[in-house]
Amino acid sequence: MPYLDFGWRQSEVKKVKLAKQKRAWDRTLFILTLVLTLLGLVAVADASAPQALNSFGDKYYFVKQQIVWGGIGLFGLMVAANIHYSFWEKLALPLFIVSLIGLVIVLIPGIGLSALGARRWIIIGPISVQPSEIVKLTLVIYFAKLFAKKKSTLSYFIPLLIVLGLIMLQPDLGTALIVAVTGMVQIFISGIGMFTFIQALLAGGLLTFLLTITSDYRRERLITFFTQTNDPLGKSYHIRQILLALGSGGLLGVGLGASRQKYLFLPEAATDSIFAVIAEEIGFIGAMFILSLFAAFIFHAFKISKNAPNSFAKLLGLGITVWIGGQIFLNVASMVALVPLTGIPLPFFSYGGSALTMVLIGAGILLNISKYAKS
Repeated sequence: MPYLDFGWRQSEVKKVKLAKQKRAWDRTLFILTLVLTLLGLVAVADASAPQALNSFGDKYYFVKQQIVWGGIGLFGLMVAANIHYSFWEKLALPLFIVSLIGLVIVLIPGIGLSALGARRWIIIGPISVQPSEIVKLTLVIYFAKLFAKKKSTLSYFIPLLIVLGLIMLQPDLGTALIVAVTGMVQIFISGIGMFTFIQALLAGGLLTFLLTITSDYRRERLITFFTQTNDPLGKSYHIRQILLALGSGGLLGVGLGASRQKYLFLPEAATDSIFAVIAEEIGFIGAMFILSLFAAFIFHAFKISKNAPNSFAKLLGLGITVWIGGQIFLNVASMVALVPLTGIPLPFFSYGGSALTMVLIGAGILLNISKYAKS
């Protein structure tokens, strides 16, 4: 009997350990992700209708595509949430190399799609893919692997500079800023010397300034930021239409679906400027509710990163959080004229298949890390 009792106790201990290993993911983050995705689809359906009707004769044209990409993204989220996070460490280098190849291919005439003076998309049959959205995640994964392997500082800066150089050739300063900020935060957490880090920040700031003043388009946007009342029908038109939308919304908004600015007055109403349409329709209170959902998402993501079980998972979770959180901040800040317009999409809300899919996969990785977080 003692032997049998000991065997029973041993099996019970194994069951308890197995149960601990199979903890559920962070339900709050999962629900927030679903809610934000659903609200984003509603926002795209609303904001894109006039442009879709004008261009394609179907007011649901853009939201139909966004629903498909949302489905693909949610499938990717479920897959990522059920794959152990260590899997990404094994594939970090191949994934990063493939994303770099994508950044190169997009620059090739005839393959990369040129629109609005930039080459950012690869057309594969009826599908358009934006490699710069993919590299946001693959670079985060690659840096997390470098951190886990305790690689030298130079191992971080060389790939970061290559990625930034290829993105600027498109050109896309907004995406380059997000990639730079995310990469620099990961580098800082990896334990780089403070003096070296400050030098890198100063060099990056100087380079950004030079890239801005040497480009007519970016220089005009910077000047417009400081002189928003000048040239209301020209250079200041976009930001003025955004501010008109925000002002029209007032406290409670003009009503869901009742935006006037989305009727081809506001440029990029369904993409970069979608927050302005949202704020116009649901007002300050509604916009603050959306921002509170974003804040809750970022808070839980940081919490997951903080309690991650090892160095790879910590830097991976932190990188994803900074990428998504930084993009939210930069988009909303540009809408309220705190920073110049950058053309950065709002995560979960802006129309764009590649952006939505990669954000959802990133959320899925966070959910998987949360299953193994330290209590």
